[in-house]
Amino acid sequence: MTDTTDHELADVLVIGSGIAGCAAALSAAREGAEVLLLTKAERPDDASTDWAQGGISTTRGDPKSLKEDILTASDGTADPDAVDVLVENADDAVEDVLLETLEIGFDETDGGQFDYTREAAHSAYRILHVDAATGTHILRPFLRYLDTHDRIEVRQDTAALELITHEGRVHGVVSDEESTGKAIFAGTTILATGGIGALYTRSTNPDDATGDGIAMAALAGAEVADLEYVQFHPTAYAGDDPFLLSEALRGEGAVLRNRDGERFMNDYHPQGDLAPRDVVARAVETEREETGEVVLDVSTLEREFETEYPAIAETCRDRGIEGDEIPVAPCEHFLCGGIDVDENGRTSLDRLYAVGECARTGVHGANRLASTSLLEGLVWGLRAGADAVDLEAEPETVEAPDLRNGDPDLPERFATEKSIRLKRTMDEHLGLERDPDDVARASAVLRRLKGEVDAYTRTRTARDLYELRNASVTALLIARAASENAESTGCHYVVDDDAPLA
Repeated sequence: MTDTTDHELADVLVIGSGIAGCAAALSAAREGAEVLLLTKAERPDDASTDWAQGGISTTRGDPKSLKEDILTASDGTADPDAVDVLVENADDAVEDVLLETLEIGFDETDGGQFDYTREAAHSAYRILHVDAATGTHILRPFLRYLDTHDRIEVRQDTAALELITHEGRVHGVVSDEESTGKAIFAGTTILATGGIGALYTRSTNPDDATGDGIAMAALAGAEVADLEYVQFHPTAYAGDDPFLLSEALRGEGAVLRNRDGERFMNDYHPQGDLAPRDVVARAVETEREETGEVVLDVSTLEREFETEYPAIAETCRDRGIEGDEIPVAPCEHFLCGGIDVDENGRTSLDRLYAVGECARTGVHGANRLASTSLLEGLVWGLRAGADAVDLEAEPETVEAPDLRNGDPDLPERFATEKSIRLKRTMDEHLGLERDPDDVARASAVLRRLKGEVDAYTRTRTARDLYELRNASVTALLIARAASENAESTGCHYVVDDDAPLA
């Protein structure tokens, strides 16, 4: 990287420090590029990857079987060509990066073999894991490895505010390192900014998952797709401050029961407790409404809960949850759509890439199969990093957005109150079920909200204000996509009194 008085240059600029961003940075550096990685995170648990529990899927030598499961879980909407890219590169990527480079200590059996597990809608035991805290055990070694790489600089607590564009080409970003923004010019820019959990009251994402990459790319003119497909995980703790109860629990024998103690999932889907996530989430919500509560019963696990899943068990006990029945409710978990990209992560804008949850590769379609998010981030991150270097694009200095920061600070609680309003709108109208009239109401509210936020961003560069801007833009895009899709598919469920739940 080259630093000047008013701007900075990099061969490849990566925005985001989850598995996708780390993989992109590693891949580009391996190809000889000087890489700058910017991240809002100040510690690993600010990244969604660190929160990932279940594991990372492999094919175990049978890519056809994994492809079939992905297509089935997506309700037949996943792009078969994109799924081919995933399954054909899966095992090599895991072997190269996670096993050989990072030497991740995935759980093993007493015989010294990998202890593959199974999760909902998987037809085979093919998921590598570390306890039920796999993301933590991947991301932290990954970041430590990048810290030692002589071609990669990781800059924490740094937000990208705007993309720098000129004549349809992206030339880098404006960061918040200076009061009116700092221009960072790059040959290629890779967005790996994660998900949208901060748009909802209850989410399994970090608090800063505000849809930044999606909003910045869309405002710059990049194409987005499938944004109506917001996945809700069926088994998050039902109390305040929700936490995820990994799908691996049901894969190993835990069952869902309503307040009457009845197992109900067989009434909703032939796969019962292991049905696709969208089906299970709607069923759990229906049973909660009809009986008052749904619990995940871990007494039926094949192995001891406390021994096999110590991290989850400890979290439960810390919250005062005793016994074998844990109250659960659906919770926003993953965005299946995002910035539209090709098999190498290229967006519709020249020299701009997107990988990980902010990208729409086509792999997930309308509903994501469990434990494919880390795999998708790894595979597309590696491909995007290598492809970005293949462009042989030199950083060019062009006119950057003129950010102003001359007005007084924001009114007290402005960002907090607007965020609460946005979340309430998304919860009520763009959750598990969508009514067309309610979606239209949500769009109107969100348009007004964005207008109010825009009035302040014209003269202020505060990070929380830009995050609110990004959240409102992304929320509007989700509402627009939902309004344009009248068909219930996967996790976009349009209310129809005559339609079956599944």
